[in-house]
Amino acid sequence: MSLTGFVIAANSLLVILVLFLFSLFSAQSNTYLGLYIYIIVPMFLVIGLLLIPLGIILRIRKKETTPEDQGAWPIWNLNDPKFRSGFITISVITVILLLISAMGSYKAFQYTESVEFCGKLCHQVMEPEYVSYQHSPHARVACVECHVGEGADWYIKSKLSGLYQVYSVTFKKYSRPIETPLHNLRPARETCERCHWPEKFYSRKMINIRSYLTDSASTEWNNSLMMKIGPEHSAQGLTEGIHWHINKNFKIEYVSTTKDRESIPWVKMTNLMTGEVKTFMDSDNPVTKATLDSIPTRTMDCMDCHNRPSHLYNSPTFYINNAMVAGKIPKDIPYIKKAAMEALKTPYTSMDSAMNMINQTVVDFYKGSHPEVYAKESKRITDAIATIQAEYKNNAFPYMKADATRYLNHIGHLESDGCFRCHSDRHKTEKGETISRDCNLCHVIVNQGPTGNVTTSSVDKALEFVHPIEIKGAWKTSFCSECHKVLYE
Repeated sequence: MSLTGFVIAANSLLVILVLFLFSLFSAQSNTYLGLYIYIIVPMFLVIGLLLIPLGIILRIRKKETTPEDQGAWPIWNLNDPKFRSGFITISVITVILLLISAMGSYKAFQYTESVEFCGKLCHQVMEPEYVSYQHSPHARVACVECHVGEGADWYIKSKLSGLYQVYSVTFKKYSRPIETPLHNLRPARETCERCHWPEKFYSRKMINIRSYLTDSASTEWNNSLMMKIGPEHSAQGLTEGIHWHINKNFKIEYVSTTKDRESIPWVKMTNLMTGEVKTFMDSDNPVTKATLDSIPTRTMDCMDCHNRPSHLYNSPTFYINNAMVAGKIPKDIPYIKKAAMEALKTPYTSMDSAMNMINQTVVDFYKGSHPEVYAKESKRITDAIATIQAEYKNNAFPYMKADATRYLNHIGHLESDGCFRCHSDRHKTEKGETISRDCNLCHVIVNQGPTGNVTTSSVDKALEFVHPIEIKGAWKTSFCSECHKVLYE
């Protein structure tokens, strides 16, 4: 048994050294190489090392034939040259193996904490998260910084959770898409706020938005918004603005009746300075006290609005607009926005079929309805198709059924209810106070309109919103998401 253990350990050590040298001098990166070097092969090394003393112990017990020998300790005689030589050899080998094990354990820890391990090991399952992460503002922040954070307790919790994930992937027990939000995620105050301090914030910020209509000219439509992310002047502190919700002097709690936290019928606001409490109930979606008592109450934090900080799946409308703004899709090709949206209005079952159908749909659109345009612009249309396909690959993943329809973004209120989950004018106290849906609470429109005919105002005076297409004021009484949430027809 000891000899078997020695052979297993020696071969495992040799394999580890060979693979390590290969990874050291290889120009190509291989995710699974690290898995073998630092986790799988070392397991066999440890098994082999355990077999060596186990065989010795069994051998000693087998030799114990007389009652006097039973339970006797082996004799250590360092004056015996043979015993001393063996003892020194084993000690040196043990120390070397301990050093190698210590280094290997540290490298294994580093490997399991790496972005490569999180994103590439289970390629198909984690592909949507890994690709969207690569294009996020947090692309240089390691996955574990948000999903695990500091401390041994959460490290152990994450690894125990990882064991179930390994089981799920091995036996295909995972859901498609992966369900969110993650209800066992570490509180945002212990992760997000390590970098984003509530005490350190900015005052208002101007953002410019350009979108395109689906007419023949792909008409440009511009909006400039003064976002009230904080007060008018930073010195005023978190007394108003969007980030008022994380004011340390207030505590906001809510109850959601759905796993995705889209439906919020009950909200409670507590003034921690005065003790004043206000409770708001959705008048269109009231819940009984028994229901409230049966659902966990959640304290609002960053993730309730910024629910897609690193894994954002943009809608076709959004990423096609951005590609046109960036000049990746020529906006002067007639009907190019309409052709792109035609190709992206239905879900696809595989990436290969998506690539083929996007190409075929755009080509058929031009050949069937606008052959004169295709005859003149076929080269640029082909290039535009390649861009549409590339943008689709970054935002939709048919195998995992992951896209903007499954992972709604709660920032804003265009394609999901977002802010309107609470700011609806429906949430009321017993005294009739409401959580207002007044858009000017969060932003002020300072200019809007088609390029060349933009209406402009001063930053302290809001323009009334004008919808690019006449909808007879429906936006005043309906949520934007009632039309914009339906991405696929």
